[in-house]
Amino acid sequence: MNMKKAMTSRRVGAGLLAAAMGLGALAGCSAGTSSDTIKIGVNYEQSGAVATYGTDSVKGVQMAIDAVNADGGVNGKQIELVIYDSKSDPAEATTLATKLMTQDKVVAVIGPATSGSFKATIPVANQNKIPVISGSATADDVTVGPNGVQEYAFRTCYTDSLQGTVAANYASDSLNAKTAVIIKDSSSDYAKGLADNFTRAFTAKGGTIVDEEAYVAGDTDFNAIVTKIRALHFDVIYLPGYYQEAGLIIKAARGLGITQPVLGPDGFDSPDLLALGGASALNNVYFTNHYSSLDPDPKVADFIQAYKARYGVDPNGFNALGYDTANLVVDAIKRASGVNGEAIKDALAATKDFPAVTGTLSIDANHNPVKPIIVIELKDGVQVSSEKVSS
Repeated sequence: MNMKKAMTSRRVGAGLLAAAMGLGALAGCSAGTSSDTIKIGVNYEQSGAVATYGTDSVKGVQMAIDAVNADGGVNGKQIELVIYDSKSDPAEATTLATKLMTQDKVVAVIGPATSGSFKATIPVANQNKIPVISGSATADDVTVGPNGVQEYAFRTCYTDSLQGTVAANYASDSLNAKTAVIIKDSSSDYAKGLADNFTRAFTAKGGTIVDEEAYVAGDTDFNAIVTKIRALHFDVIYLPGYYQEAGLIIKAARGLGITQPVLGPDGFDSPDLLALGGASALNNVYFTNHYSSLDPDPKVADFIQAYKARYGVDPNGFNALGYDTANLVVDAIKRASGVNGEAIKDALAATKDFPAVTGTLSIDANHNPVKPIIVIELKDGVQVSSEKVSS
């Protein structure tokens, strides 16, 4: 069955609802190959510092594969997920990638979620000729290294350069900002890349960065930073980083009477942002993301219905990215000339107009998706509007 047709008909109908009821689930950790199954590795951060990204992605992956299996699998074979927890540790992610490829004999690996952990697995992928694909590793150098395109690395999310640029353009064009303060995680390549690209785009439009402050992942006291910026004159704050610190920084800023808009990246997309920041602080907050439940696309509505039926809650962006990434891998397996890493890699690279929940995408020459980007507004910590911007 053609995957593109499935997404718009059977996949978003009967297939999605079957997945919602948990039919056809196959998840295991057995080694070797089977004549009855096709093994796909899942290597995500399900514990540790960024566990919500990994666990949410895995839920989307499992739901997608359940639907595929309930619909008959691929070429008469069921998909078997071999799932491991990389523990938010790049070294552990590398070890598990090796295990998945050399012992479990998977034909592709989905994950990890974060750029650092995902990049750590790419040499293993290139060596074993098994493609790895992430739904959320956004660093620019994930798919293109010093020696050119990483042959076996792919992603279904946009890059930090695009994300930082869109945030800067939104600050300038939609919020009429002329001046900005940046507060970034200096220990994160993700945050530094976002900050660099925001600065480049914002200044190119005539804006001025009046101050740039830094913190380190794990910090919890941000009073010194917000006290300093309170004395400055600026229109917006750009806060590239993850929800753990972002929630606390926004709460501290609002507590000192800083009311200017706060812009952030997809790292804000976690229910823990509300828990950490508090509803009253999370107003006039905007962040770039891959998906919004407010998107009127029928594929999004069908996905939300099926996800809520299965898990009892509304899906977030990482749920949707995991779902899309798994379906893209299955689509590549169906189109591949053989069920092996090299053939699947070639099929992934040839992807055109794949109807993903997070936006119809094609894979470009650098193994990045060409698809829209969403800017979401929060009010009392709840999404109240979303704007789709072409990439």
